[in-house]
Amino acid sequence: MTDSPTPAPTIVCLASFFKGVDFLREAKRQGARVVLLTKEKWQHEEWPHESLDEFIVLAQDAPPDHFIHTGTQIARRHRLARVVALEEFDVITAALIREHLRLPGMDASTARRFRDKLAMRDAAQAAGLRVPEFVGAINYGEIHDYMQRVPAPWVLKPRTDVSAIGIRKLHDAEQVWRALDELDARERNYERAPYHLLERFVPGDVFHVDSLVINSEVVFAGVNAYGRPPMNVAHEGGVFLSYTVAYDAPERGELLRLNQEVIRALGLRRGATHAEFIRSANDGAFYFLEIAARVGGAYIAETHEAATGINVWRDWAKIELADVTRPYSVAPTQRDYAGIALSLARQEWPDTSGFNEPEIAYRIRKRHHVGLIVRAPEQQRVRELLDDYARRFSADFSAVAPPLERPE
Repeated sequence: MTDSPTPAPTIVCLASFFKGVDFLREAKRQGARVVLLTKEKWQHEEWPHESLDEFIVLAQDAPPDHFIHTGTQIARRHRLARVVALEEFDVITAALIREHLRLPGMDASTARRFRDKLAMRDAAQAAGLRVPEFVGAINYGEIHDYMQRVPAPWVLKPRTDVSAIGIRKLHDAEQVWRALDELDARERNYERAPYHLLERFVPGDVFHVDSLVINSEVVFAGVNAYGRPPMNVAHEGGVFLSYTVAYDAPERGELLRLNQEVIRALGLRRGATHAEFIRSANDGAFYFLEIAARVGGAYIAETHEAATGINVWRDWAKIELADVTRPYSVAPTQRDYAGIALSLARQEWPDTSGFNEPEIAYRIRKRHHVGLIVRAPEQQRVRELLDDYARRFSADFSAVAPPLERPE
């Protein structure tokens, strides 16, 4: 009598935006049965249907319980191995599905620490990490005392939005109270003041660390510096730049240490992370800004791949599907330098054929965007190219859009 074959593991992926194509393809290559849940707005994007066993489209306004119900229906027909959020806004929803179905992975309490900027600051501060002074925009007395104690300017941030969406820089107490009144007048409860925090504005250089994690240990990390803080790009326009930090730079070691401490403090055991830190222009110290349990956006994954040879989307899929018979280990990495220049564009499909440097590793193709990723053995060459591209993009392509108040 022969044993029946072991069924392929089923992995359910949530993507409320168009993200994670490389993850989906790698999961299929690893032998999984791949199910994708997305929303109506994104159903006609270039999803890798050849790698999908089921493609399920939910209403654009589908609440978490619709995702939980859909996940439960899938679980009635297949034994689920993993539920994965490919997009920031699905992190808590994926955790709720796991809890309902009793599946392994991050629970909702841990997920909140990676989605809620107030929760992640509380956890980081409790672990002894340096964070800009902050207060939840909840109790009037605490807000008043905070503004008496912490000098302006401050930034008012939504607790669960991404990038610089909805962030305001405020210069005096009157501006703060007016902003809170305006928020409290909004129709949607989750856009009101208690869903925000107030934080001391720290000028300085912003860095990001993108990691792969197993058993709470970082097994791969790419360390990059932004050309300008993302908040400045979002509010003032201009070209987004990110480039590899020098491998022998002291700040690289410090950022790797802080990144590991944050991941342990917030309780992530397995997955991918995107963390941001700022080096204060006033005291030179690094401050923790935020972390997400996902791959970084804005083609950061492709930039790290150009520098290291590691595609964090694909390796994340390998981590999720690893087991005792197929353990994960990160491949040897190369130590090149890479960087990205990216901008909104006036043209629907900008023509970058005039950019023909041999260091170009990847051309971004996205409507009303222009972007190039470059790779070189020396950081100086990468930065020279990015500075040149930033000037040329600004002259020939760049468009400026008002900063978003909410994700589209």
